[in-house]
Amino acid sequence: MTAAVRVPLTLGRGIATFSVFVVGYITANLIPLMIIAMVDDLGITQTVAGAVLTGSLLATALVCLATTRWAAGRSRHLLGRVSLLVMAAGFAVAATVHSAPIACVAIIVGGIGAGGAVAVGGAALAALNNPNRVSGINGLVNRTAVTGILALIPILGLHMTNAFGIVAVLALATVFTIIWLPSAPAVEDDSASTAHTATPLPEGVTEKKLAVAGFTLLVLFAIWAIGEDSLWAVSGIMGAEHAALTEQQMGLALSLSTAGGIGAALVLTALGSRLGRTVPTAVLLVLGAALKLGSCLATDSTTYLVLIIAWNTVYAAAFIYVVAIAAALDSSGRWSAPLLGTYLVGSAFAPLFGTLVTGAVGYVAFGCVLAGISLVLLVPIVSIARLSTRTERASASPGQDPTARYTTSVVV
Repeated sequence: MTAAVRVPLTLGRGIATFSVFVVGYITANLIPLMIIAMVDDLGITQTVAGAVLTGSLLATALVCLATTRWAAGRSRHLLGRVSLLVMAAGFAVAATVHSAPIACVAIIVGGIGAGGAVAVGGAALAALNNPNRVSGINGLVNRTAVTGILALIPILGLHMTNAFGIVAVLALATVFTIIWLPSAPAVEDDSASTAHTATPLPEGVTEKKLAVAGFTLLVLFAIWAIGEDSLWAVSGIMGAEHAALTEQQMGLALSLSTAGGIGAALVLTALGSRLGRTVPTAVLLVLGAALKLGSCLATDSTTYLVLIIAWNTVYAAAFIYVVAIAAALDSSGRWSAPLLGTYLVGSAFAPLFGTLVTGAVGYVAFGCVLAGISLVLLVPIVSIARLSTRTERASASPGQDPTARYTTSVVV
């Protein structure tokens, strides 16, 4: 068997990897606009529109998990092309055929294609050196692209043609970048009998231990998603009822939260691996717990606004670090490929969790629950972060420092 190594981040590899990841996940970010377009153009209720998009996201999550093996293996490029074509076809039909039944089915089909794209993008991230910096750049590209598209669609007109057509065009365009996608680490014997991680293992680490760490991280990330997204789901109504937040202030919170996420991604991209992953991840989880509790305790609109923006910024940074941990665990993308799928599974249950808990015990107790979730997850996630650092060193390119900063025009 050939030892697996990570490769440098070149311009072509970056364009392909980040594009596939961003396009696959973009539907989740455009849901508020898509719901409006579906209600106005298809004549359906908000509840039906929300249910269809939830179904699409669940399809994305399940397909992402189901295609992990192919995304982390030799079928990565084929899976990427097929997934993007299915995604483009589904959303193109939704954009052009304004029959509610047909459009709704097409949106689910688009979500199926998105799942394969997310898996491919997540797996490709793991093939690149310096997971911290790569994950930071990926977060930066994602936030910037989403911000631009969220601004563009209302300018063009909030209709099905624009809300879904733009996504279809982006998916189709991304097909042509797949040729630059980094391949899965070379493994001479790809038979089922040798189906194990291609990543060279550090001393004292077994494949079983690495597998347990990877599965544990996936489960923990889904639980973390429930806690984070449940706060976001009720942030509007909680701000209005508990902190006298106006609609204008909530709009400001949304826009500044996006800006905070971009800022976090920029900082983490610049830092790369200088701070490692263990300490920053621990600090961010503790800080996130405090900010979530503070948000639920705040009764002043200005204080609430500041805390929500700060929490979103910390959330974006923590998300980037967890992606980096998964990528560093295995250079084939065995764990980074399904990571977003598990997050979407948790995220799908977040609104229900948030509304049930706040309705049963109130906002203050809800804040204590959310803070508790982050603190309980702290120890296992930090332990896995330490293991990922050791694994990353073992899978760096021969003679190359995995934390090195690349400064040439070809290698980022």
